[in-house]
Amino acid sequence: MTTAPLLTTLDNLAVGASGTVIHLAPSGQGGGLDVSRRLMELGFVPGERIRVLKRASLGGDPVAVKVGHSTFALRRFEAALVSVAPE
Repeated sequence: MTTAPLLTTLDNLAVGASGTVIHLAPSGQGGGLDVSRRLMELGFVPGERIRVLKRASLGGDPVAVKVGHSTFALRRFEAALVSVAPE
């Protein structure tokens, strides 16, 4: 019997936690900047390993994330679009 990995979103990962990007949800911002597309262009693509480095002390927004060899600060709503399988 095979069990599916538990998925969460990047905004729910704890500081220091790692995972693998599984899916990016559509941003749903019609007519505006397509956030999901921008995230993919930055390297948040299925199969890529990520690690949460730090969160802001007030409200946890933004969150610093390492993807590949780059570090990005994402707003909480952006991080919520990225589904990950925690390690």
